[in-house]
Amino acid sequence: MYFVDHAETVNIPGREALRVIATMGDLSTDPGGPTHMVDSRPDITPWDDCPIVSETSINSFAFIHGRLATRIDPRDSGFRDGRPTGTGTMRGWFAFKDDRPLDSTALLLAADAFPPPAFNLDLPTNWVPTLELTVHVRAIPVPGPVACFFRTRFVQNGLLEADGEIWDSAGVLVAQSRQLALAPRA
Repeated sequence: MYFVDHAETVNIPGREALRVIATMGDLSTDPGGPTHMVDSRPDITPWDDCPIVSETSINSFAFIHGRLATRIDPRDSGFRDGRPTGTGTMRGWFAFKDDRPLDSTALLLAADAFPPPAFNLDLPTNWVPTLELTVHVRAIPVPGPVACFFRTRFVQNGLLEADGEIWDSAGVLVAQSRQLALAPRA
């Protein structure tokens, strides 16, 4: 396995606007090691029984969903009708609409583009701007959609966190994420 470190900074005149730090390797050459799981994949309604997210079913700025085949577990989709569950969880599936295979870069997109679990709290269904996002790619997914589970436990001082797990169709944990974001505002 090899690793490459990379840092990139984007500046707006007078201030830093974006900083990306990445450590990358080649999971296809990783010999693996011992596996011990304390938890297993969360219970997620099967793909065919989950409604697809359209670009207008969440809010007007979610244009990207026109290219994705994101599906929300019906137990977590009440926010779409103004009936959030109050649980701070969001479960479902992520794939591309054109059936393109998912790679490690697609896992980064899944971690950021999946509807935020904060939508199921007593908060507006609005933009949740990312302040910091960390994604740990753990394995290369097998073909097919990936199961996603995201949870927000704390909303405080206008900030929230979203912790995520992404599992492939073989039941392998392929990515974990943590996002710090601004809480949505009306």
